[in-house]
Amino acid sequence: MAQHETERVAIVGDGQMALVLADVLQARQTPVVLISPFADAAARLAETRSSDRLPGFLLDPSVQVTADPRAASEATLVVCAIPTQYIRATFGRMRDALAGTAPVVSIAKGIEENTFRMPCDILREVLGPDRAVAALSGPTIAAELARRLPALLVAASESPELSARVATAFTSEWTRVYQSTDLIGVEVAGACKNVIAIAAGVADGMGLGVNTKSALLARGLAEISRVGVALGGRVETFFGIAGVGDLATTCFAKEGRNRSFGERLARGEGVEAALACTSSVVEGVPTAHALALLGREKGLEIPICEAVEAMVFRGLAPREALAQLMRREASTERIVEPA
Repeated sequence: MAQHETERVAIVGDGQMALVLADVLQARQTPVVLISPFADAAARLAETRSSDRLPGFLLDPSVQVTADPRAASEATLVVCAIPTQYIRATFGRMRDALAGTAPVVSIAKGIEENTFRMPCDILREVLGPDRAVAALSGPTIAAELARRLPALLVAASESPELSARVATAFTSEWTRVYQSTDLIGVEVAGACKNVIAIAAGVADGMGLGVNTKSALLARGLAEISRVGVALGGRVETFFGIAGVGDLATTCFAKEGRNRSFGERLARGEGVEAALACTSSVVEGVPTAHALALLGREKGLEIPICEAVEAMVFRGLAPREALAQLMRREASTERIVEPA
């Protein structure tokens, strides 16, 4: 029996990526239910089949929409499309409905504040250590996926069989999915790139030009790699789809909420005002705090991440943050510390 005939997918979340992945699945004729954490949002989406956060997109009528977590009980795959800081609470409420053995595929990109936990770690803590988990990541702007423009992703799991299964489930005429066993590296890359994107947005807001922004991406990739290797990831992951690919997309896309947040900061808006400009979660904000703590704990050299954390949480002016970075002593370029 073909893969699309055997999988039944429950997507937990109602954000942009949840909607466009539901579109991928229904195009493959895969039964899919979208479970919103909020009853009023579920009712509105079920009726209108649209979202203000994704103009022009209409959810296919075949996709079931509900707020009832019991709708996930028959799923063979569950997708976590909940922002990282809310995964623990959301899936804690759904634990009984997910009492089976269906693997959970996270598309969240962040680090839980104060615990340093990645999304898949949180899911295992909530649902049990034996729960099979995977991450689906890559350079994917939801607005472009909604238009079915070609995109690459990577499915990562410690189990090669699960990576292959997820890759098959989400491959379509406009999505190609690679496979990886470096779950840690893929999740670290997805989390850290949001912090570098805030810095890139600050550079845009200050009008610093392409030279500065390109340098931020290059040195930001080095910082992401250091964090990832320190946590057990493989350095080559950060130079692939989930690493440099996702980083470039997030730093250059006008729709990117982390980049846009940084741009607003540089133009003089306060943190709360800049956050209020979007209805989506700006994952780079709590992740910057988590990375600063993690960097200090492990002795990592991550000056760009630390500068973002200082701007967001300690009121450091963007121009002073830039000045501090430029005053750093020049040294030999390196990505990670030699073994």
